[in-house]
Amino acid sequence: MDLDNYQDLKKTIENCGARLVAVSKTKPNSAIQELYEAGQLIFGENRVQELVAKQEALPKDIQWHCIGHLQRNKVKYIAPFVAMIHSIDSIELLKEVNKQGKKNDRRIPVLLQFHIASEDSKFGLEITEAKNILEHKETFEFIDFAGVMGMATFTSDKDQVRSEFRLLKGIFDQLKQQYFQVDSNFKEISMGMSGDYKLAIEEGSTMVRIGSLLFGNR
Repeated sequence: MDLDNYQDLKKTIENCGARLVAVSKTKPNSAIQELYEAGQLIFGENRVQELVAKQEALPKDIQWHCIGHLQRNKVKYIAPFVAMIHSIDSIELLKEVNKQGKKNDRRIPVLLQFHIASEDSKFGLEITEAKNILEHKETFEFIDFAGVMGMATFTSDKDQVRSEFRLLKGIFDQLKQQYFQVDSNFKEISMGMSGDYKLAIEEGSTMVRIGSLLFGNR
């Protein structure tokens, strides 16, 4: 791992007002530890089993973000410690996170994931679904609604990617205005990965999820 490259990347991202989530899926603990010692505290994992194992083995001040599709029956394993769940894509999942938050006596920060890409394989809410959830947000006593997340289409068409990021920023603005005007916790727009993070930041991302630029290709 090129730690000078990491420092330059982190500085560039933070100077633009965003934060770096280091996507460490499939990477060994030693690589995570090296990046941690260089100053990285936020790491993102896709799979619950891997996330739990790494949380148990690595420094306890690491902030673990669950960024992959999350099954309801797996929430209980990460609820005691997860710093943020990026991938809330249904009311059923949100209810389970709330239930497990109550069991662990902690409010769990979450991002509402929206389907902004052209690929059918991507998960995510539609705006009407999100509004139906947020009309009753007070019932989720153990949830901190922290913002939104989305993944752009995997394409070389920068105009398409930019328009999808712009769509997510518009959704964020709409929800912020309608439901969270006085809630400072609702502030995150998680969008942008190794190939498109610069576009994402230009379109308002506050949190970019970067793996291969840090750890190399999988």
